[in-house]
Amino acid sequence: MSLDQLNWKILKCLQSNSRLSNAEIGRQVGISSPAVSERIKKMEDLGIIQNYHTTVSPFEVGYQLKALITIRAFMGMLKPFLEKVKTFDEVINCYRITGNENIVMEVVLKNQKHLETFIDQLIVYGETKTQIVLSHVIKHNPVKPLK
Repeated sequence: MSLDQLNWKILKCLQSNSRLSNAEIGRQVGISSPAVSERIKKMEDLGIIQNYHTTVSPFEVGYQLKALITIRAFMGMLKPFLEKVKTFDEVINCYRITGNENIVMEVVLKNQKHLETFIDQLIVYGETKTQIVLSHVIKHNPVKPLK
């Protein structure tokens, strides 16, 4: 499916606030609520719209640290790690990457002691590097049309 300008306008609305009603989106993009609903359904069916979610502030629910941790897996330890990482509650995003490291994770932690304990669980799988996140520069930037 090729996305026309109207579909991109709908996606822009949903990416800024996925709780907008179809009627409100219709008012913003200039079409009826049923037309918005039909276009959204098509984009969902095609996998363009993958899901809707709520973003929770880790700091407001008690986590004091957010960190990026990279792992350079030891020989033979990448596949076991890829299974194990799914069990860690601390991990909010995990990517397999190219380069010297194999994995980059975004994690939330209660404090420095929690970070130390978490890293102790990781070091059996490979060499780790940790960066503490100070602030977001860009957060949830919307996907835009290709130029």
